[in-house]
Amino acid sequence: MDREQLLEKRVVVIGGGWSDEREISLESATECQGALKEAGFATVDLLDLAARDFIARLMGGGYDVAFVALHGRYGEDGSVQGLLDILHIPYTFSGVAASAAAAEKQIAKAVFKEVGIPVPEGVDVPAGVELSEKYVDSLVESLGLPLFVKPAANGSSFGITRVTERAQLNEAIAQAGAAGGRVLVESCVEGTEITVPVLGNEDAHALPIVEIVTGAEFYDLKVKYEPSSMHHVIPARLEAGVYARAQELAVRAHRALGCRGCSRSDFIVRSDGTPVILETNTIPGMTAQSLLPDSARHGGIEFPELCTRFVEYALEGGSR
Repeated sequence: MDREQLLEKRVVVIGGGWSDEREISLESATECQGALKEAGFATVDLLDLAARDFIARLMGGGYDVAFVALHGRYGEDGSVQGLLDILHIPYTFSGVAASAAAAEKQIAKAVFKEVGIPVPEGVDVPAGVELSEKYVDSLVESLGLPLFVKPAANGSSFGITRVTERAQLNEAIAQAGAAGGRVLVESCVEGTEITVPVLGNEDAHALPIVEIVTGAEFYDLKVKYEPSSMHHVIPARLEAGVYARAQELAVRAHRALGCRGCSRSDFIVRSDGTPVILETNTIPGMTAQSLLPDSARHGGIEFPELCTRFVEYALEGGSR
């Protein structure tokens, strides 16, 4: 398909929804809509997943492709992808299986371990259960302090606590499990924080690595949505072999999960040069402060062209 034919496609950008990340999703969706219009697409509508008339408008719009700009529950976990499959509307980014696997952090960790990608040590526990003193002692003994406690299926640092004292553990688990589901308790991996974006389907390849410099205990919500120039160092300041290894592991994670279009894997690089993966995001943020667009710009891909490529990847077809 040539560029002129591509620009004739009717695109619907889907944002909003009901997750904790609704407002960020709407911001991403609005910026992606603007970028696609700037790229030359004649029809680019924006629909809110949470709108009462969403299904009617989606089915009645005659759309050729959906650009999914949703984050968190119902958008990044395979739910909306299943709906679009039923409606036979091609869509950007990963399909049901890859989305669901990446969204459930414990499942993703099992996949990563299977293909030889280092992961943090940790356990998952049910939400709403207060751990006994004996079990808390065993966790602290085996994983050490500090610990990270996080929802097993959420994104953008919602519900994450850095636990520095054993007495904080049950409260952190309650906070992480407030929305239901399971909770991960993981050892704290010390080192350089980086993120590695990956573009493509079968031809997946890594973009420039972003080093994240925060001055905070971790890359929390406040830091994530401050201007990127305050916290992003591109390319990351890593030894050449470590840099290449991190890119290779990010592409391996992308392929192992079955991702399409793009992904963004977060790592901590230990002092010995080992990249330890924290998670893979199947729909990275697309705001002006977001990591993947910033990396793409440094790689010579401006935002309108990046969004256009996502539409092209969606229309390539193939197994999801």
